[in-house]
Amino acid sequence: MDYVSALLPPVVMAVFFVGVIRVIVKTQGGANKAKEDAAVDAALARMDPKTDA
Repeated sequence: MDYVSALLPPVVMAVFFVGVIRVIVKTQGGANKAKEDAAVDAALARMDPKTDA
């Protein structure tokens, strides 16, 4: 079980980092907002195995 405790902090930090980047991209304004939102949604859809898209 040592490997679980060794891998947990990097995994948690990676998930947190992805969340922060997603919030930053989602809150950007301007002319490219729709394009950026679509790119993030497409990337998340590719990562999510539960999505049937």
